[in-house]
Formats: sequence, C-alpha cells, structure tokens
Amino acid sequence: MLREQRYRVRLNLLENLSFYVYRTDTNAVLARGIDGYEAAKTRANDLRKQYGLKWDQVKFRSERGTQGSVGSGGSTAAAPKKQFGVSQDGKTFTNTSGQSGRVDYARHYNPSKGRRFRGYTDAQGNYHDID
Repeated sequence: MLREQRYRVRLNLLENLSFYVYRTDTNAVLARGIDGYEAAKTRANDLRKQYGLKWDQVKFRSERGTQGSVGSGGSTAAAPKKQFGVSQDGKTFTNTSGQSGRVDYARHYNPSKGRRFRGYTDAQGNYHDID
C-alpha cells in the first residue's frame, strides 16, 4: 500500500514537470516545453521514428528553471532570477547563488581565449577565475 502511494506521488511530480527531447550524438534539442513525463516519452518516440534514429540516439530530460517548485505554497511570480555569468557589459559577474561582484581583468592577454584573463573576488575575499 505504501509503495503504491509513493509511486503515485512520484508520478504526479513527473507529470507537473516540463521536458525537452534531444539527440545524444549531437546534443541537438529536438523539442522543448513538453508537459508531463508520458507526453515527453511519446514525443521522443515520435521524433525517433520521424528522423529514423535508433533508440539510444534520442533522450529526454526535465527542463531546469522553467517551472516553479512543486508544492512550495509560495507565489511563483517572484522577483526574476539574475542571469548567471558575466553581464553583457563585462563589468559584473553573478555566481550560481545569485551574488554578484565586479569582474577583474588582468593585464596579461590569454591567447587561447582571445581576451585578457578575468576573475572576481567573492564576499569572503576568495578570488575565482571565470574562464
């Protein structure tokens, strides 16, 4: 009885997620925004048949960051999440925790990247290379 109840809860969680379908050999995304596990499984199978691909060449995963947390009870219209990485103007960097800081550029040129070395210092005083 408990096992069946856990299965139903897990199935409900999977049906509330959004999925995307991709090719494993090229990592090309074939479809996005598919709601529910069963719908993603069906769409992946249809795309496999449509493009004449083998079973191991097509997979699907849940999309990150597009859906709110399930069962949180909070508002899903929260403040927009900051973009991770270096800003468009190249002056600030935002880490995965949402903390941002000034980007430091070195005077040495990085020939493999085609630009100067860069990094940032976090709130604890630790220096991190960006690339």
